[in-house]
Amino acid sequence: MICLPNVNKMTERIYNSGLLTFLILIGSLLQCYCKPHDYRSKSLAEVSKELSGYSGIAQKIIDLAVYGKAQNRSYERLAALTDEIGNRVSGSRNLDLAIKYMYNVLRQDGLENVHLEPVKIPHWVRGRENAVMVLPRNHTLAILGLGSSVGTPKGGIEAEVLVVESFDDLKRRAGEAKGKIVVYNQPFVSYGETVAYRVSGASEAAKVGAVASLIRSITPFSINSPHTGWQWYQAGVSQIPTACITVEDAEMMARMAHRGTKIVLHLTMEAQNLEYVDSFNTVAEIKGIEHPEQVVLLSGHLDSWDVGQGAMDDGGGVAISWEALSLIKDLGLRPKRTLRAVLWTAEEAGGVGALQYYNQHKTNISNIDLVMESDMGTFAPVGLQFTGSDKARAIMKEVMKLLAPINVTSLEKHGEGTDINMWMQAGVPGASLHTADSKYFWFHHTEGDMMTMQNKAEMNLCSAVWAVVSYVVADLDEMLPR
Repeated sequence: MICLPNVNKMTERIYNSGLLTFLILIGSLLQCYCKPHDYRSKSLAEVSKELSGYSGIAQKIIDLAVYGKAQNRSYERLAALTDEIGNRVSGSRNLDLAIKYMYNVLRQDGLENVHLEPVKIPHWVRGRENAVMVLPRNHTLAILGLGSSVGTPKGGIEAEVLVVESFDDLKRRAGEAKGKIVVYNQPFVSYGETVAYRVSGASEAAKVGAVASLIRSITPFSINSPHTGWQWYQAGVSQIPTACITVEDAEMMARMAHRGTKIVLHLTMEAQNLEYVDSFNTVAEIKGIEHPEQVVLLSGHLDSWDVGQGAMDDGGGVAISWEALSLIKDLGLRPKRTLRAVLWTAEEAGGVGALQYYNQHKTNISNIDLVMESDMGTFAPVGLQFTGSDKARAIMKEVMKLLAPINVTSLEKHGEGTDINMWMQAGVPGASLHTADSKYFWFHHTEGDMMTMQNKAEMNLCSAVWAVVSYVVADLDEMLPR
């Protein structure tokens, strides 16, 4: 920021000089540029009036996405990615192939500034794994090792089981845990609450001397399908193998234990944590015509787990973020601000790609208008979840009215998403797609996350929502107020 010295003080030195008028003029101009722009100058009534002028554009986007030539395009794009490449776990060759694939198709689509931003990411390999009940009978358990878990010693671990219902239960029975495999049979309350057992179960069991931990899958519904996910070892605590088992097997062992039956399992896991590898966040844009340095960011994560196809989590978010830009480009629209799609890497490994992006770009945080993330499925859209100031929320409510033709007008509280949380915590307005996701955690991180779950018509609607909201916010006269 360059500001001119006070013109009145300079007057004594250059009085009667022909430069005086010139300096006063330049000083006035620089004072204008030195002041941050006030993005809150318009009243809500004025913004509402401005937004009413976007109804025609919103309808054109909806028509193209839902009824027109772009109908089903997001679905077909997602199918091509997931059918041809498959799942895309952090550090894998498949993830690398998917990044290269997306880079090429985004360029072929005619989007701008398509590029890759490097990130070092974890490389965990599952290897072979199995769990067999030895006592009281022979029974093979369906398991999925958890990301970052260590493997068992060669030959596996054979040990008696201690079944607990909670962390408090484990503490009460700590004296029984030494040398045993702790099985958590915690009830599902909500994902946000119950996932603590997957994240911390191994370390909590290790603290009381367990040799391994098996966690009931984090789901409200099961058809004997285990759910994987990332877990974290606590510093200074022994690292023991850990995996998720099915709801059915967890409940069965709980019943056995309640009857006093001795349970012995043989667990074998070849999991390995390898050196971090090179990866990339994938970026594509439509440059703004008036304020190209200001950005509306829309996103999904390109990595997935190593089971299923990663279609729901989060191939759908990737597909609609790409599709939103395609719809806007196809209609010949160019907003005042830049629209930027970012396809994150290694979200499932702790949000590594998004954290790297934030650290690299946070110096420009004042130019980030809105951050958007889709990572809860692309089912029938209900609306958006939003985090921001009261003034920004009032404006976003008006934006959502433009989606009345497809009945997606809800604006709820608490925008969420691993990949945008840092921005929202720093004060940037954030929005996440809210869909009819009641079955999301049925398939989350399982072999069932396949294209069969996806619905063409629902993805069309999600694409329309993503495109309308991102374009309109990027084209308003003023940024959303902080």
